Amino acid sequence: MVKIENLEIKARDALLDCLQDIPFLQVMNATLQPEYGGDRTDLRVILKLNGEIRNIIAEIKRNGELRYARQAVNQLLRYLQYSPGTYGVFIAPYISSGAAKLCLEEGIGYVDLAGNCHISFETIYIHKEGKANPFTRKRYLRSLFSPKAERVLRVLLSTGLKEWKVEELAFEAQVSFGQVANVKRLLAEQEWIDAKAIGFSIVKPFDLIEEWSQNYRFNRNKVWDFYSLLSSTDFEYKLADLFQQERIPYGLTGFSGSARYAPTVRHQRVMAYVQDDIERWFDLLAIKPVDSGANVTIMKPYDEGVLYGNQDFEGIAVVSPIQNYLDLCSLKGRGEEAAQALFDKVIKNIW
Repeated sequence: MVKIENLEIKARDALLDCLQDIPFLQVMNATLQPEYGGDRTDLRVILKLNGEIRNIIAEIKRNGELRYARQAVNQLLRYLQYSPGTYGVFIAPYISSGAAKLCLEEGIGYVDLAGNCHISFETIYIHKEGKANPFTRKRYLRSLFSPKAERVLRVLLSTGLKEWKVEELAFEAQVSFGQVANVKRLLAEQEWIDAKAIGFSIVKPFDLIEEWSQNYRFNRNKVWDFYSLLSSTDFEYKLADLFQQERIPYGLTGFSGSARYAPTVRHQRVMAYVQDDIERWFDLLAIKPVDSGANVTIMKPYDEGVLYGNQDFEGIAVVSPIQNYLDLCSLKGRGEEAAQALFDKVIKNIW
């Protein structure tokens, strides 16, 4: 939850700011927490529109994620049943895309504290977006897409509709019970899981994957670029033989991975994770560090969870389809094309 002093006052002011540019609309009164319809809403605004009195009622939340938006929208819809002609608005410091979509579907307006809004009733249409919001989702994103939290996401997204207990999932992902509980809470806020008395499972995997891909930071890995005289296929087998013999965890990714899962185009550049300091293998791999013209990219993963769910293809380890998809999305152009092929041919089939 976002902690903001005088949230209700700021929410009222944000709504009034959105309304002030309409020349034929006059705000008569704006009251916080009025008695209304035998219950209480957070805000009621009385307007004069084309000479007629109209009402707006608003629910204010400290969290603009989907779960809280649904609570507010359901409450507003109950109020509106007993007040035809009244318009409902959801207000929060930040409105997530899922929350905004829900509001639009239900005919409810929304406003954030930066002044981004959608208000549409009778002859009024106000839509503002793109205003920088100081109350962004950074804390939420840091929590859900931290290395330890991502370990949990990889397990959930790699195992389809399986229902997980917290303790079981913590053991599988190699994280604490508290970490799993935190991830579960964050996913529940987005309505991406089905939480039952015993366990929980992913119910909107594609929404989660899309959100993760947009917030995935490939640059957390330590990256080396090299040139090799070998073809991409020959180098991949050489790398696999070496690290299997040395029992060092590794996994192909990027186009090297998608060539196994969902081949679309021939690849000329090898990409692989190696859970070791690669400098000591330069000579055995016969590779030369270069600043340009590289045909081999090797990364030391930012977290060992990157290699969770590796698959074997004729003796070569490839990262999981989920990890491969995230890496491909980080490679613009043909990478995005390969990512879509991987999603369509492999990831969709997990569910």
